[in-house]
Order: sequence, then C-alpha cells, then structure tokens
Amino acid sequence: MSAPREVVDNLLRKKPAERVALMGSPWSDAMVAWVKQGYPTKMVYKEIGDQRWKPEDGMWEDVTEPGEYVEPVSSVEHFGYDMEGMGPWFDPLPIIGYSEIVEETDEWEVRRNGAGASLKYWKHKMGTPEHIDFRMTSREIWERDYRPHLLNFDIKRLDMKALKKSWDEANTRQCWKHFGHMFIWELMRQSMGDVTMYTSLVQDPAWIHDFARVYTDLYKMNFKYIFENIGIPDGIWLYEDLGYKNGLFASPKVLKELIFPYFTEMVDFFHSYDLPVVLHTCGSTAQAMPLIIEAGFDGVNPMERKAKDNEPFIFAEKYGDKIAFVGGFDVRILESNDRDLIRKEIIRYLNGMKSRKARLIFAEDHSLPPTIQYDTYRFALDV
Repeated sequence: MSAPREVVDNLLRKKPAERVALMGSPWSDAMVAWVKQGYPTKMVYKEIGDQRWKPEDGMWEDVTEPGEYVEPVSSVEHFGYDMEGMGPWFDPLPIIGYSEIVEETDEWEVRRNGAGASLKYWKHKMGTPEHIDFRMTSREIWERDYRPHLLNFDIKRLDMKALKKSWDEANTRQCWKHFGHMFIWELMRQSMGDVTMYTSLVQDPAWIHDFARVYTDLYKMNFKYIFENIGIPDGIWLYEDLGYKNGLFASPKVLKELIFPYFTEMVDFFHSYDLPVVLHTCGSTAQAMPLIIEAGFDGVNPMERKAKDNEPFIFAEKYGDKIAFVGGFDVRILESNDRDLIRKEIIRYLNGMKSRKARLIFAEDHSLPPTIQYDTYRFALDV
C-alpha cells in the first residue's frame, strides 16, 4: 500500500493513485468541544518562550513557567490525515513584529499591525478579524512609510527555531507536508483595507502592480531561504480568498490583469523546485477557475458549497483533467450530526467524483466547527 505522501503526490501530479486522500481542519473551538467529548490529549513539557494550549478556549499563549501542559494530540496523527501543514508563516508586513493594542475588552482586542492597519480579533474564539482603520490609504504613503521595508531579505521575518521544530515533527509521519502562506490579495486587504484596495484596482492599477511586484519578490526571497535552510517540502499551499458567497470580489478581467500574473509567477517559482501548489480560496470561485487553471495551480481548495456555482461535480467534468480537488464536502451535512444523512451524502460525493475521474483529497468545504460532534466526525471518517 502506498504511503500517504505518495498518494497525495500522485493525485496532484496527475498520476494514478490507489485511493482518495484525506485531510481536515478543525477550528480551535471544535478542538475544545471535542476534548470534552473524548478527543485524546497528551502532556507536553514546555519551556519559557514556548506556547501552551488553553483548554478553556483552545487558543495558544506564551509559557511563563516551565512545566507539563496538556494539549490535544495532533489531528493529523489522530485522524490519519494524508496532508500536513508546517509553520509558522514568516512575517510579511512592512514593520516586522509590530503589534500595538489600540483598544480591548475581556472579549476582543483591536491590534494595529506592521502595515498600519487596525483589526479587531476575538480573544477566546476563532473568527476572521473585523477591519477597523487603515493608514496605508495612498500610493504616496505606501512608498514613503512601508515599501522601503520590504525590498531586502531580513532574517527577523522568520522564526527559524519554530520552523525547524515543525519540520522535524512532520518528518516523523508519512504525510505530504507543505509550507504555505497568504499572498498578495489577502495582504492588500489587511494592509490598505477594502475601500482603498478596490478603488485603487480601478483608479491606480500601477500601485497595485507595484505592491504585487514588491511582495512577489519578497516571497521568493523568504521561501528560497526556507528551502535552503530548513528543507524542500512536498508542496505548497497559497491562501487567497478571492470570493464571497455570491461571486468574486473583483471581476475576472481585473483579476487576470492585476493579480493572476503574480500568482502565475509564484507558481512557476515553486514549480522550479518541483513542488505542486494548492490554492485555497473561499467563497464563490467558479468564475475564477479558468484563471486558476491557467496560472498552473495543481490543486484547488475548499470549493465552499454554500457559495454560488461551487459545484464539485461540474468542476470535475470541466477541469478534472487539469487540476486536483481538495475538499468540497458540504460541512453543513456534518453539522446535522445525522448519521444516515452523512453516510448517504459521503457515498454520493465520493462515487460522484470517482465516476467523473476526479483526483480527490476528501475534506470538508470549510473548517470543522464545534457544532459537529466528535463522534459524528469519527463516524464520517469511518464511512
């Protein structure tokens, strides 16, 4: 029987694979609930400078006193996933390591980041941040205050100790291991904000090109250093949410002219290391699929089912000979905790993708929330 690494690699490289692969992504909230429902934990010795898991909310915090701390067993190990992400990500923002608390309560905090943006985060549960305030509101501000910080490699962007630890842990398993990061679209949103970004896409495309050019070069420098000093992974994930429930955030024409040339360049860079690349993009992606194929991505995730026109069977019929599919199973089916429904829909999904000769890594179409019971998810994997 093929090792998990070989199965995933074959699926992404258009080679015969002996089975469907498996991956998943539980929310931190889900892990808190699952531990209470019987999910296994372990005791791990932590030093000052490490981080410990907090059983009350599933978040991680700095260790202030050495000792043994409880944490969940790795979901990759426990559930037998075939893919495993390594980290942490390098700091991509202009002012390295900058984080200023602007406002906070017991439940949330507003932090200003190294691009001058203030974002509001929950303290005790997962969620995407709310956009509050942005300083990078013009090309002049970008060029004066932020761009100069991004032009040269700086080792301080990388936590080499943590990257090496993650690499070593992943190497104890036989998973397909990957490095990853967000890229230019998500960076623009959390640097200049949606209003400035969208108006600039139309009114100042030269700034968008310059932002993308600077960041593409920065990413190449950092990934080159990681590959040379940590190792070559099995592949790469790029995380860029290009759509919302009802469509893309920008027209295919705008994306093709201003964004995807840099996606193509980055994919070509990773391909030069013989690394397959998966694009994670939430929301409706149907209109972007031809661009995703043209850019050379080897896999697409997660095919969010509640978003418009995200139909994995149609994707498989149109693009199955060109790209692998990671995800696509409606998480709302799992949230029902109805075992008969779950069994029926998993079998329907697997058989439907198989009959269309799709290359599939089975996973949910979004991260696993705490509304899914632990035993329900174990049952789904058994199916």
